[in-house]
Amino acid sequence: MPAQSSKYQDDQSKDERTSYFNMPALDVWVAFPQATPASIFTSAVSDYYHFDDLLTPEEQAMRIKARECMEKEVAPIMTKYRDRAEFPFEVVPKLAALCVAGRTIKGYGCPGLSITGSAVATAEVSRVDASCSAFILFHSLAMNTIGTYGSSAQKEKYLPSLVKLKTVGCWAVAEPDYGSDAISLKTTATKVAGGWILQGQKRWIGNSSLADILVVFARNTSTNKINAYLVMKDAPGLQVTRIENKIGLRMVQIGDILLKKVFVPDEDRLPGVNSFHDTTKVLAVSQVTVAWQPIGISMGVYDMCHRYLNERKQFGAPLAAFQINQ
Repeated sequence: MPAQSSKYQDDQSKDERTSYFNMPALDVWVAFPQATPASIFTSAVSDYYHFDDLLTPEEQAMRIKARECMEKEVAPIMTKYRDRAEFPFEVVPKLAALCVAGRTIKGYGCPGLSITGSAVATAEVSRVDASCSAFILFHSLAMNTIGTYGSSAQKEKYLPSLVKLKTVGCWAVAEPDYGSDAISLKTTATKVAGGWILQGQKRWIGNSSLADILVVFARNTSTNKINAYLVMKDAPGLQVTRIENKIGLRMVQIGDILLKKVFVPDEDRLPGVNSFHDTTKVLAVSQVTVAWQPIGISMGVYDMCHRYLNERKQFGAPLAAFQINQ
């Protein structure tokens, strides 16, 4: 009898689990009507670090423009893409209108922002959506490399479309065995008539699966120095595979790049990149901007928590009304 009773309980438990797992997905906003959807982003609570006292009128205008665009135009769109880990192409024109791609580059249609203006714009974008900020940062790395080390012809050809986000760029240094340690990279570039043959692999490259122009760093087999090359998305021998199942920054497209005897014409080698130190100069400029990304995220977290404390009620009063005595 005990064995039959146990079997009955197991069967009953299995039936209950089957019933539970076959239920439709929970609609959070119906189940918890007091919860405010993340797509309805809250206004800023304060001028956290007294930015406005430090900014020029132009930088203040950029800050206001970025904040309004992100709160009103971007936040309502992004929520549906996060869970699906899909890239929101519909948000690209809105980001392009902010004119924050290739922020500090002057000329060629680029905004020519100050470093401070670029930093504040990064914080405001990150405050609402870190994925959008990462997308712009990856893109701007490619733009800054062309703007710093490209020829006049390369700048004229590529920067105007990149700044308008009509084309997307990525920056390919990291490899399976190395991150930003470009001095150790194994991807090679071999000189041939009229150009170069690239052979190797890159990994964890942001924007790579949707990039039109890939800035690829490789070791010159003749000089053993690090050079940079512009590889077009349709180049024969180029294979880009998206890395799936990321937990953070889910809409950002990270990928593996495989280069199998990819030919790059001479005019698409960046003439100013001739060593590891040239690569680190680009990284140094970008790291200043990257440092403002967590600042912006922290600002957004503070604002959302502040709203929750004032909207969520316990014992007939907002949570903000209660204080914990130490």
